[in-house]
Amino acid sequence: MQKRTQTAGLLLIALVALLAAVTAFSQEDVTHVRDPAFTTRMRPPVPFAHEPHNEQAELEECSICHHTYADGRKVADESSEGTPCSDCHLQAAGGGRLDLISAYHRQCRGCHQARRAGPVMCAECHPRID
Repeated sequence: MQKRTQTAGLLLIALVALLAAVTAFSQEDVTHVRDPAFTTRMRPPVPFAHEPHNEQAELEECSICHHTYADGRKVADESSEGTPCSDCHLQAAGGGRLDLISAYHRQCRGCHQARRAGPVMCAECHPRID
């Protein structure tokens, strides 16, 4: 009986540790769209709450937003999480890739337009900072 209790206790500790690790690496604390390539800005950063977007969009696959392409085709079941968008979408377009600003606009604004929900106008996404 004591062996079962110890095993159950160890399993509980392992589960708690796993949940803590997953939570530590989640993007729940993301509050703005930021990319290291944006060194000078024409407009303020876009407020963005990662977790509510996941819930509202009912996203099951991170690769819907965090996509990966190879030979001009989207790679199924691969995700670019943790990689800045600018790693693929350089400031200037080229090689069949969108420039960084166009990539963000197509991804974010395009989704809002398709779902008929969310901001689509410049000042709605980039609020003026006074």
